[in-house]
Amino acid sequence: MTPTSDPRDLQAQLETLTTEAFRPELADIDRLPTLDIARLMNSEDTSVPAAVTRRLPEIAAAIDALAERMGRGGRLVYAGAGTAGRLGVLDASECPPTFNTAPEQVVGLIAGGREAMVASIEGAEDSKELARTDLDTLSLTADDTVVGISASGRTPYAIGAVEHARAQGALTIGLACNADSALAAAAEHGIEIVVGPELLTGSTRLKAGTAQKLVLNMLSTITMIRLGKTYGNLMVDVRASNDKLRARSRRIVALATGAADEDVERALAATDGEVKHAILTILADVDGPTAARLLEESGGHLRAALGAAGPRSSDSPC
Repeated sequence: MTPTSDPRDLQAQLETLTTEAFRPELADIDRLPTLDIARLMNSEDTSVPAAVTRRLPEIAAAIDALAERMGRGGRLVYAGAGTAGRLGVLDASECPPTFNTAPEQVVGLIAGGREAMVASIEGAEDSKELARTDLDTLSLTADDTVVGISASGRTPYAIGAVEHARAQGALTIGLACNADSALAAAAEHGIEIVVGPELLTGSTRLKAGTAQKLVLNMLSTITMIRLGKTYGNLMVDVRASNDKLRARSRRIVALATGAADEDVERALAATDGEVKHAILTILADVDGPTAARLLEESGGHLRAALGAAGPRSSDSPC
């Protein structure tokens, strides 16, 4: 593990970061009524989307590069420490139920491992070597994408992950909340969402965390749209693993096709609950195996499969 830096050097580094800046106008915040503090926090949060807006071209370019590689079978890997790492793990864990991805297709790595999701693992974020070790367990390829996440943009674990991934030929994205960050500089695609000083000095789980969550939402969601995991704004690859999601599956098929409830149930039964296949059986008037074949030949893109099925499928409400 990398030796601990001189505390004085680290303090000097932190004092240059916007995310660590002290705001004297908020020095008496603890004396304010609760409602006033809530109003302050709410006002602070409204600035985050505008900061993301300023970086949309960089975000879009990163997504296009990411989607291209995932379309060739590559994986999306998030790597970060603390709050940033937890956000990456969260986004990765939500992809299988939302988009029916395989568990290994979107991966979240956090410095210190699973225990770090709920507890602080001392020193883990300071180790580039730990990031390299974690990534080596995945056997990276040139089709994979590694996203380093760090509010400060200086976290050794995130930088180490990006540097190692780039050396392996993988695509790299660096997501930070300070300008001119080492993380963004180390990555092919640097995304710096500068949200300014926090309400509580240095508490980057606040605006910086919100900004990171918004960008991660875009990276995964828009990539999945590009990969054909949606049909219009419907989650047609949703995995129906519980009662709520089974009800959602029925609703999605109904919205996509306009079919009656009994026809929706019949289609889902004929396709083992696969929403995308069920929609195709209704709109293209084909059986389950034919729907499966058309989707496989279309790379999982429902619109392309509908086009290949013939004119009848153009009656879709979407």
